[in-house]
Amino acid sequence: MTARSVTLDDVAHLAGVSYQTVSRVLNHSEQVSPRTRAKVEAAMQQLNYVPNRVAQQLAGKNTRTLGLATSDLALMAPAQIASAIQQRAAAQGYHLVIAMANASSAPQDTVNELLAQRVDALLINLPLDAQQAEQIQLQCGNKPTLFLDVERSATVAQCQYQSESGAKQAVDHLVALGHQQIGVLNGPERSASARARFTAWQQALSAHRLTPFCVLSGDWSAASGYQAVLAQLPDKLPQALLVANDQMALGAMRALHQHGVNIPAEISLIGYDDTAESAWYQPPLTTVRQDLQQLGAISVDRLVAQLEGGTLANERLETELVLRETTAAPQQGQVNVREIAQQLQALARRLSST
Repeated sequence: MTARSVTLDDVAHLAGVSYQTVSRVLNHSEQVSPRTRAKVEAAMQQLNYVPNRVAQQLAGKNTRTLGLATSDLALMAPAQIASAIQQRAAAQGYHLVIAMANASSAPQDTVNELLAQRVDALLINLPLDAQQAEQIQLQCGNKPTLFLDVERSATVAQCQYQSESGAKQAVDHLVALGHQQIGVLNGPERSASARARFTAWQQALSAHRLTPFCVLSGDWSAASGYQAVLAQLPDKLPQALLVANDQMALGAMRALHQHGVNIPAEISLIGYDDTAESAWYQPPLTTVRQDLQQLGAISVDRLVAQLEGGTLANERLETELVLRETTAAPQQGQVNVREIAQQLQALARRLSST
């Protein structure tokens, strides 16, 4: 026999309050005294009461549920942003529903998954151009919606880091070390973040009268970083490489290690994001830092403030360079083992053909 579900009436009876008082506690009403709230919460815990969100949705009530439409959570940065959003939402007394996009789905489909669950407000961490973002804003109707990876020109509410300061610091650092041949490994062209980072790098290089030594691309994954750098080996490498995220930098480092290229003696490398793992790469990765924990927290705070009828000032989020151990001055007057090995291989080929 199936056990009967605990109801609001059960909680009210145990706590010695009315059904309406329990409902106010669930809806975080300020009309409930701290003492009464504590009694109701204790009764809920004793009875293992779980709020019926479906019933709340059918009744047209706010469910204190936020929706997050996100890029692939196999990628480190989106996963850490989602984790930060989950933690902040829980601290604010909100439930989080996540819908993850895949390669074959349109952004609108991912957002529809959340709208079908009648979330109160939405966070959109999908790479969108201005037109796509504005279409999704219309799709969401009057629900508060905040975009975390969108073209800056879009007329939608945004919460994202500005690329310029960190990109400038990264390029200035490499130039100060003496690097002139600076390459770029960027993310996919469809990504607003990748386009913004590339533009910021170009501007920073141009300030030093430089252009990218090479422009490589990947899909944000470590595997794509590995393949992109592998194609440059053995003799098409720049002196230094700017990489659009730490995960591709990990793949790039694997390719370099595999071919005996010393980091940073033979090539300097700077990543982007400062994901939690980047400090544990070998060697630890110098990277442009976006505080992903802060991004998640601020985005939830802004959305909740809007839901609850308040406002929160738009804080400008700036990137910054974190120096670790993957950058150094280019080799000058030192024995280049890789170059000697290439010369010996060429000599061996000539000898074998005579």
